[in-house]
Amino acid sequence: MNPTDLIAAARDAAKNAYAPYSEFKVGAAILLTDGRVVTGANVENASYGLSLCAETVALAKVAVEGGMNSVAEIAVIGFPSKTPVRPCGRCRQILNEAAQIGRRDIVIHCSSGNGDMIEQHLLSDMLPHAFGPADLGIVA
Repeated sequence: MNPTDLIAAARDAAKNAYAPYSEFKVGAAILLTDGRVVTGANVENASYGLSLCAETVALAKVAVEGGMNSVAEIAVIGFPSKTPVRPCGRCRQILNEAAQIGRRDIVIHCSSGNGDMIEQHLLSDMLPHAFGPADLGIVA
């Protein structure tokens, strides 16, 4: 799947975001190694700290479907952002769990709301020296 299609899936997911407080809708689309795409959108809460990022929602769905070891890429898009939206630190740490379990770096496609600006990063570059399952002896 090309990055443009993955970003389009993230854009569609963002339409279902529940963002009544910030009105900042974020969508994420995760590409698994078997070609499946799993999406998520941010879910805000009146108790702001309990809000969920789109990346977290999508990765939770991946976990429920048994795919934590097969995450290859993720696209993230936010509205009405004019610059590329990047995963927050918490989401980078959560993605690192899948990266270490799957023994692969994850490609992250970051897009502005209108898709004019797209960045591509490796998770290892966005979260160097990450703590994860390897540090606990769960994976070698």
